[in-house]
Amino acid sequence: MTNRLLKLLALLPLPALYLLADVAAPVLHHVVRYRRKVVRGNLASSFPEKTDAELRRIEWQFYRNFTDNFVETLKLLHISDREIMRRMKFENTEVLDRLLGQGRSIVVYFAHVFNWEWAPSVSLHTTAKPGDVAFCQVYRPLKSESFDRLMLELRSRFGSVSIPKESTLRHLVRYRKDGMPSITGFMSDQHPSHGDPGHSTTLLGHPTRMISGTETLARKLDFAAVYWDMERTSRGHYRITTRLLAEHPAELPEGELTERYTRALETTVRRNPAIWLWSHKRWK
Repeated sequence: MTNRLLKLLALLPLPALYLLADVAAPVLHHVVRYRRKVVRGNLASSFPEKTDAELRRIEWQFYRNFTDNFVETLKLLHISDREIMRRMKFENTEVLDRLLGQGRSIVVYFAHVFNWEWAPSVSLHTTAKPGDVAFCQVYRPLKSESFDRLMLELRSRFGSVSIPKESTLRHLVRYRKDGMPSITGFMSDQHPSHGDPGHSTTLLGHPTRMISGTETLARKLDFAAVYWDMERTSRGHYRITTRLLAEHPAELPEGELTERYTRALETTVRRNPAIWLWSHKRWK
């Protein structure tokens, strides 16, 4: 029933969905207080140089972006290629075209930066297309089977394949054996999962263990590594700039690739703190 309602809501034009987001944001922030203590604590410890007023402005804008992110993700069910291309801009895709044209596969370091769910539309902006290249994204299956099916439907909108985290290596090795280059997005700003030793560094002034599995895979399979630097240029409009991290990660000292990603992510977040997902307990 819930999925049916969400699919009906997705039929609304984005301006109408933004009106719903405008109502939801103050409810989440002021009434429900959705993870507000976590958001407030994360921001305060990450930006000790900012005044209380500055932190509250970032906090409020985060909740507005958070609700926008929800309706924009939902809209993937009924959005045209023309509309998404108008709203999502990709810069420096020449790096992707060159590597894929050489038959190289790519790991894309990405993060929970609004709106990350629109990033698979990159297939509309590259010379390589699904069928010639495997456009993939690593994900963790959700506990709710019905909601998991809905999210997989949303994420396949532009021909990308969602790979369960546990079987990532197997899928990518199969693509390589089949002679098909792949470009795979890894949300590498989460806590390392069980079995991932992590890379110890600092992020926004916090001692942090970053996921190291992405680097391990890139080194093992000799995949090139890039970072997607995402910006919110205006409401409902985003830009991703591809930044090359390493063509051959195994040539770098161990941990260097993850460190490069961490520094790039920090630059993205400091540029506009309100577009990162602050509602997770990132530092315990």
